Amino acid sequence: MFKVGDKAVYPAYGVGIIEGIEQKEIGNSVLTFYMLRILENDITIMVPTDKVDKVGMRPLIGKTEIRKVWKILKDKNVALDNQTWNRRYREYMEKIKTGSVLEVAEVLRDLCVLKNDKELSFGERKMLETAKNLLVKELAMATSKTQDQVNAQLDAIYSD
Repeated sequence: MFKVGDKAVYPAYGVGIIEGIEQKEIGNSVLTFYMLRILENDITIMVPTDKVDKVGMRPLIGKTEIRKVWKILKDKNVALDNQTWNRRYREYMEKIKTGSVLEVAEVLRDLCVLKNDKELSFGERKMLETAKNLLVKELAMATSKTQDQVNAQLDAIYSD
């Protein structure tokens, strides 16, 4: 599915580059791994090639998904339920862990809308930062824009 040099997204970690495909002997079997170096923090994650779908690793988004992300972010008419912040936090964390760029966009949008209504808890502020970082990095990489340019686009949406 991936080859050396490809960019891939690993859930909750963000964009990385496949730096190698290696075989390792574990127990009595030989497994093949993608060596994915995460660009944000330079850590390397070994992803079994046969578990890519299960862990949620995926290629960078394309034009269609980019349009969907911006549509989600611009749709600020969302009904937010009045659940406790820790329940919301768990729900948002689950969405981020899926690795779906659309779900990460929903988390960012919901937290930005909520932030306009009331002060976010410390955990929610950290989650907003995480969702924004993941999204900005992938959008910048997928659109060949700088992170500053993508941040400016986001700020324009939520600066009212």
